[in-house]
Amino acid sequence: MDLPDFGIPPQLARRMSMAEQHEYLRTKLTRRRTLVTAGAVAAGGLLTGCGGGAGSSSRATPSPAASEVHGSVVSPFGRHLSFGADPKTQMRVSWQVPLAVKKPYVRIGTKPDELSRKIEAEVRDLHTPGVTGVRSALEQYYLHAALDGLRPGTTYYYGVGHEGFDPASPAHRSTIGSFRTAPAAPRSFVFTAFGDQGVSQAAAANDHVILRQKPAFHLHAGDICYADTNGQGKKSDGYDPAFWDLFLKQNEPVARSVPWMVTTGNHDMEAWYSPEGYGGQLARWSLPDSGFDARTAPGVYAFTYGNVGFVALDANDVSYEIPANFGYSGGKQTKWLDRKLAQLRAAKDVDFVVVFFHHCAYSTSAHASDGGVRAEWLPLFAKHQVDLVINGHNHVYERTDAIKDGGVGRPVPIGGSTDPTRDGTVYVTAGGGGRDLYGFPAGVKESYEGHVTHHDSVATFRWTKAKASETETVEWSRVRYRGFSLLSVEAHSGPRPALKVSALTDDGRRIDHFEVRRGA
Repeated sequence: MDLPDFGIPPQLARRMSMAEQHEYLRTKLTRRRTLVTAGAVAAGGLLTGCGGGAGSSSRATPSPAASEVHGSVVSPFGRHLSFGADPKTQMRVSWQVPLAVKKPYVRIGTKPDELSRKIEAEVRDLHTPGVTGVRSALEQYYLHAALDGLRPGTTYYYGVGHEGFDPASPAHRSTIGSFRTAPAAPRSFVFTAFGDQGVSQAAAANDHVILRQKPAFHLHAGDICYADTNGQGKKSDGYDPAFWDLFLKQNEPVARSVPWMVTTGNHDMEAWYSPEGYGGQLARWSLPDSGFDARTAPGVYAFTYGNVGFVALDANDVSYEIPANFGYSGGKQTKWLDRKLAQLRAAKDVDFVVVFFHHCAYSTSAHASDGGVRAEWLPLFAKHQVDLVINGHNHVYERTDAIKDGGVGRPVPIGGSTDPTRDGTVYVTAGGGGRDLYGFPAGVKESYEGHVTHHDSVATFRWTKAKASETETVEWSRVRYRGFSLLSVEAHSGPRPALKVSALTDDGRRIDHFEVRRGA
């Protein structure tokens, strides 16, 4: 039987610490042993089956003997949650197995020892052809269960399983997790956010900080895993899909209880899968189907939690810098955005609107600002008075003043406040999720809480429609920090609603904070 190569590809090894290399080899060794055991019982051949997902092809169902081996030796891993379109009543549970399994399911209940409800899961098998210089062909198996009809504001316990692996059995009770649905009526809550995570010690450290914030959910602004190293959306990009196994294992301690709401970055355009390189995202994630087309644009959706409406966008559609998917929606995404922002602003229970996507509208770091984002979406953000925009792409923390009509509508120093109905919108680059860090233009100093420098203009650039850069000198760069970090946002409802935004380092220190209040 053909088995994956056992070593670490050199270009992948250069990106990994010794601890990550050890985990990678351990993962491959486990996969190898499982394949050998299953292959012996099935009389040879790589066991496949249970198809139907994006990027998959039709495969034979395993024989009963092979299926029995699957159940006895295959353990689920990489559990991750996400909301459905309505966080009060819908949750999506996703996980991975190293081989095909029969009859996967989720057990769920309101007590950890009474998981009486059983929900069938869908298998999405993802086939990756051999990538020259990296690895041979690889099969990955992702499972998803849609939990609907849940009660608002309720803690649920769940376990994932398949034929031969029952999470309710004494041997597997340690795998039971929990989550909480959104409350029926708005109340204060916390959410966290970053982009550009990957697999690293810093990424894991940020995960620990997230857990300490006890968030209702986490926003990921794209460039999720970095299995695609070049991020150009081409088959010439370096790519190893097995890096996803490490990523999902790394984040499981958080994502098994905190819904992980991801969108699409340039490194998430994995050209080996259709459509538009998003077949991998469709296989690995179950995200709300509230966008303009969940099958072609899985990273575009909206949901409301408490008194805040959230909109996820795919900036690959409008990016001047990286053109692989430029214009793929034919303008549908921008038209949908206009309608969705209008709906959220008209909703009586929505006080704030937060938009998150990958490419930066305003940043002075290595990728700078994307003129396509500015041209297509900033007029809509102004029209509908978006309260906060969160980006990644640049691997730093940078925060603007309130921006109105392309300039500073109101300075927002550390600890300051802003009113979007009067001042404009604050843009935050939260790209310090765990990937290698960037810097700022030569001579530009960092300026953050406890290390505030004189506020100067910054010479930087933006990407133009000609795919070239154009210099600009800006006054809006208020806070800059070159380090791993994340956002923690307290959303307060009631008579004085507010967004209290803090930026935290990967060891939990605060480096920025400000407030957003409408009509203050």
